[in-house]
Amino acid sequence: MAKDSRIEWTHHTFNPWWGCVRVSPACAHCYAETWAHRLGAKLWGRDAPRRFFNEEHWRHPIKWNKEAERAGERRRVFCASMSDVFEVRAELNSWREKLWPLIEQTPSLDWLLLTKRPKNIQRMTPWGANWPLNVWLGTTAENQKHAELRIPHLLESPARVHFISAEPLLGSLSIKKWKGIDWVIAGGESGHHARPTDPEWIRALRDECDERKIAFHFKQWGHWAPELPHGITPRQKLQLEGPGRSRILYGLGKSAAGRLLDGRTWDQFPA
Repeated sequence: MAKDSRIEWTHHTFNPWWGCVRVSPACAHCYAETWAHRLGAKLWGRDAPRRFFNEEHWRHPIKWNKEAERAGERRRVFCASMSDVFEVRAELNSWREKLWPLIEQTPSLDWLLLTKRPKNIQRMTPWGANWPLNVWLGTTAENQKHAELRIPHLLESPARVHFISAEPLLGSLSIKKWKGIDWVIAGGESGHHARPTDPEWIRALRDECDERKIAFHFKQWGHWAPELPHGITPRQKLQLEGPGRSRILYGLGKSAAGRLLDGRTWDQFPA
């Protein structure tokens, strides 16, 4: 839980529990699993336990909602950064049942539910065809294959906002065939074992969003950046080959690589 999140596209994070299971290539270097391990918590895998929280933890969104009301603002809550709300696991059912009314009780908070398991959304949520207006529903699409598998399930649910997290982007991705996507978050992978993201994948996705009036948010280059900032010595260099071209990527680390894309930041949000 974090009142003031360091994630660029949200104000707060809320976790109904910690722990998950890897399900696709995007999970290979999961930051949440790494963070849990640093704290000595072994919570990843089918046989690992999940970590649950007390009533004080669950009261925080109520406080955030009151603060947002007093300020006359809407605040975004990323749920869940250290788990997946739609993981199939019997012991999670009661905690999900605790989450849904909390969302309904906090109408000044926009709840961002991001999942790699969108096929489970309809049967695990209680809202049918009448979803609360403060739910933004998203799925991870790290490449075209997983976009094809997940986006159709995402769009089955009538949430007010549908979004795609293309982070880490591990292959080219086009979303032209789907209607109803309101927002795309894109970015590269960070960490010591980060896989490179071709800058042209990012640019192509941005241009599609611009063409279709979809909000686009570029979160970060991650470890590998296409340009070398003045005065910075790269940790590594990588020759990235593509059709008819070749490009050098520089291993800089997340902070030095930054989040400028073609000279500017992209911080668009759905209306």
